[in-house]
Amino acid sequence: MIQRRLISHNARASVSAVGLSPLSAVIEAACGSHLCTHGRRRRVGKTALCAIMGIMLLVSNGVDATSASAAPASAPLPHSGGTLRLTAQSSGGTLDPQVAYMSLTRQIETPVYDTLLAYPKFSGPGALPVIANLVEQVPTPEEGGLTYRLTLRKGIRFSNGQALGVEDVAASFRRVFKVGSPTAGPYYSHIVGADACLKDPAHCTLAGGVETDAATRSVVFHLSTPDPDFLEHLAWGHAAILPASTPPHDMGNSAPPGTGPYRITAYDPTQHLEMERNPYFQEWAHEAQPAGYPDHIRLTFGLEPESEVTAIENNQYDWMYEDVPLDRLGEVGSRYAAQVQLYTLLLYYYAALNTTLPPFNSLKARQALNYAVNRHAMVIYHGGPAVAVPLCQLLPEGAPAHQPSCAYTKGASPEHPAARWQAPDLETARRLVRESGTAGQKVTIVAPLDGRYSSMAMELRSTLAAIGYDAVVRSMTQTVQFPYVQNSDNHVQVALTGWQADYPSAGGILHTLYSCESIHPHSDNSLNMSAFCDPAIEDQMQHAATLALTDKPASAQAWAAVDRALMAQAPSVPLVQIKRVTLLSKRARNVIVTLNDEILLSQLQIQ
Repeated sequence: MIQRRLISHNARASVSAVGLSPLSAVIEAACGSHLCTHGRRRRVGKTALCAIMGIMLLVSNGVDATSASAAPASAPLPHSGGTLRLTAQSSGGTLDPQVAYMSLTRQIETPVYDTLLAYPKFSGPGALPVIANLVEQVPTPEEGGLTYRLTLRKGIRFSNGQALGVEDVAASFRRVFKVGSPTAGPYYSHIVGADACLKDPAHCTLAGGVETDAATRSVVFHLSTPDPDFLEHLAWGHAAILPASTPPHDMGNSAPPGTGPYRITAYDPTQHLEMERNPYFQEWAHEAQPAGYPDHIRLTFGLEPESEVTAIENNQYDWMYEDVPLDRLGEVGSRYAAQVQLYTLLLYYYAALNTTLPPFNSLKARQALNYAVNRHAMVIYHGGPAVAVPLCQLLPEGAPAHQPSCAYTKGASPEHPAARWQAPDLETARRLVRESGTAGQKVTIVAPLDGRYSSMAMELRSTLAAIGYDAVVRSMTQTVQFPYVQNSDNHVQVALTGWQADYPSAGGILHTLYSCESIHPHSDNSLNMSAFCDPAIEDQMQHAATLALTDKPASAQAWAAVDRALMAQAPSVPLVQIKRVTLLSKRARNVIVTLNDEILLSQLQIQ
């Protein structure tokens, strides 16, 4: 179970000793407009000091999403209407809910599309178990976890006026395979008939896997093997239920009809996205899909994060997708703390190493980079230890089965891991490079065009050079970079990327990113960007997943062992885990943060 974490006691103690007013004065003196607004991010010292002091002030003010949204949104303020104005540096690409995997699109489409089950739209300990959404109740697994029976609710309509029926459900699950959804293999391969669908998506029928009865509104799923996370997979966004007539291809810039309280009416990925109320929506379960407050939602693309902050400070926009830039944290912490949301997610950054291409088809080369990287620098690039922690394993803190372990730090090894990362070990790294015979080879890092990504990419480039490689960075917009690094035809050696867990599950992270089933050659939807496939570790994953059906503590231990086994093979370089620092306008109220959907944009009230 994930508990939303507060800042460490040490950080709180240091802040309380300073006091709010003196700290504000210190920040104003050290992080005035010249330093914090115009400082260059690569000048880590001053910018990081400004950022850390700003975060300290936010913490001292008690800015944490736990306290802001711990209770269910059962009785929000009676205020609706107006236009919610959002801004993002760039769009999230396709609007197709069964294909889209950018977190921006996922967040925007939360009030547009629905799944059979859902995570509650509130935070706190009660927000983890899935609840009924388009169906009347959460099913109880039958026949040892091979059968799930559900009944659709009555009276739900899509935004085009069409009534929701059981055939829409069956067609939507077939479509998951036909459109090549990124999670078709990892999440839905247990359904009877899925093997045939993965081999021949165009002719997918899921025969014997999904049975429906229109008269009783019944939907029955039959699995070939038990899936301990199947209920969570029914709540995942790629299982969105669409009209059966939706074309079996990526809809791109055209949004299919959904059942949520909003519908997308216009989209230009270079300029804006427009949403308005779904005239056919009637709230059926507030905690699963609440009615929205704004009449219209407008998302504008193109501003740099620096400009986004200024625009929100001036009440030109109400929310920005990007985190507050490092060199503005001091200013935000001292002047706009009441407008900031600071919250923890299962979100981290890592460098995926292509295990099929030189030099990282060599285990020693992969281990060398893990030893050499300076994770402390990565923490500083994200605002310091109050909002970021070094990550040295594939299961982040807060994930089920997480057991602190670091095989690649000074004085440690895969056979004798340390509890935490301490410092880089360049001596060991250089020795491994020499032993691998890969010294001097050219390495290209493909990274998104973003300030923090750019800083991390340059740090990686310097590290690779320090251990004997000829390294360069190739940058592109994140919308282009994410599918690009997944496609094996592009021969990416190092992909700098981030991962936010789809739901709190060890298997949902490790199996999705490192299973043989997650490799799809020549596809933009191949989440195993390292192309790592180890039959022995695959068997360990299956064992850990099977244990979850009967013995969850034993399953957690097994997944922790998988984490360590994967890190011994070093398919990627975990770098840093972060908290989100989000700025809202003065007029935005009723902020609700959830573990899976982040800030519920439909619940923001404009005053």
